[in-house]
Amino acid sequence: MAEVKPEHKPEDGENYSMGNNVDPKNVQELTQYVQTLLQSMQDKFQTMSDQIINRIDEMGNRIDDLEKNIADLMTQAGVDGTEK
Repeated sequence: MAEVKPEHKPEDGENYSMGNNVDPKNVQELTQYVQTLLQSMQDKFQTMSDQIINRIDEMGNRIDDLEKNIADLMTQAGVDGTEK
């Protein structure tokens, strides 16, 4: 069973706000870095997805060729391929 965690309360002493002492330039640089990193990850994911789809297509074509070759061999051997 999942454990229920208590909610954070302001009186717990934790403050998650950035406050006024954060340099806006650093925030902009961090934001740009994160955006660049996310774009890079998305590009790599897209490349991998495309490669996987291409390989699946190639496998489908090979299976089709294999089925055709088997059917041709069965025809040459005089075997009826309709039985299962």
